[in-house]
Amino acid sequence: MTPRHPARIFTTLASLAAISVLLLAPVSARASDADAISKLVEAWLSSPHGNYHSPSFTYWNKDGEVPKNCATCHSETGFLDYLGADGSAKGSIEQPGVINSPIGCASCHTGEAHALSTVRFPSGVEVGGLGSSATCTVCHQGRQSGAAVTKAVGSLGEDEVSTELAFINIHYAVAAGTMHGAETGSGYHYPGKTYVGRFQHVPSANSCVACHDPHTTKVAEDSCMTCHRGVETIRDIRMRHSDFDGDGDIKEGVHGEIATLHGKLYEAIQAYGSAVLGAPIGYHKGRHPYFFGDTNGDGAISDDEAVRDNAYKSWTPRLLKAAYNYQVVMKDPAGYVHNPAYLLQLLHDSLESLSSAVEIDMAQFSRP
Repeated sequence: MTPRHPARIFTTLASLAAISVLLLAPVSARASDADAISKLVEAWLSSPHGNYHSPSFTYWNKDGEVPKNCATCHSETGFLDYLGADGSAKGSIEQPGVINSPIGCASCHTGEAHALSTVRFPSGVEVGGLGSSATCTVCHQGRQSGAAVTKAVGSLGEDEVSTELAFINIHYAVAAGTMHGAETGSGYHYPGKTYVGRFQHVPSANSCVACHDPHTTKVAEDSCMTCHRGVETIRDIRMRHSDFDGDGDIKEGVHGEIATLHGKLYEAIQAYGSAVLGAPIGYHKGRHPYFFGDTNGDGAISDDEAVRDNAYKSWTPRLLKAAYNYQVVMKDPAGYVHNPAYLLQLLHDSLESLSSAVEIDMAQFSRP
């Protein structure tokens, strides 16, 4: 019979190993070490990775197993399978994942996890030398790339509607994809344009665990403020001083520049759907496949409209490329930290492409 919470078994095994070490330690050290381990476990239980109620780990409960193509990141047993820590081949999944199995201690605290340094991205590019960021990168790279968009549109005309086209979703929490920029091609890259590569932060903040607590995943914002003085929050930080979004404000944080440009891209997508295709389009951030027909033309997608039968169908290559990049930015809400220039470039070029079909004043924008 399958255990209801197998991740707890792995966590318990890791804890037992720690306990055996404690028993060999001096009595005075045991209490201190036990307390430290207890705090780490509590921190993990309060994190997204340890949330037994999260849809990330409960979505497949009705099916009784997590399918192999999802198991790596949505089940600890799947992640161990991917690492080869269960005796299987490394880098592949041989078995479906076990339900109710969050990412636990055993996922990262194994020899196989510590040895992992190279990760293959959806574009096919392999990135090495990742060190402690490798395990994070496995699940935070997305599942699609700009290459998938290029393949889908083929030789179709930019404004040619095709029933063969459908929205391509990069997936969720794609920080690693954003961070590596042009190196891994997570966004759609327009021909003739150049894109920035891996965002290199200062050495003390250039890995996942340098900025995120590895157990709670919370950001160590105080560390940011050590260098970026004179701002109230990390969203106020900016290192570039052009007016990228055309609102005349060059003092707002780069988060604001990205957010405004992101909003303008959405407006342009809607304008293109209505004016060029005669098929109003809208976005619902909580419903797959995200882009739906705006049946009442009110500019918003209600829950009643956000149903699979109303998924947007009038796709053209130009629209698909812009919508894909819109989603890339949407699915990394901390992209303004991970690689702001890359996101600004994707947004700018998507708007520029749409400006060939609908009226957009591109002169107001600046491209990094």
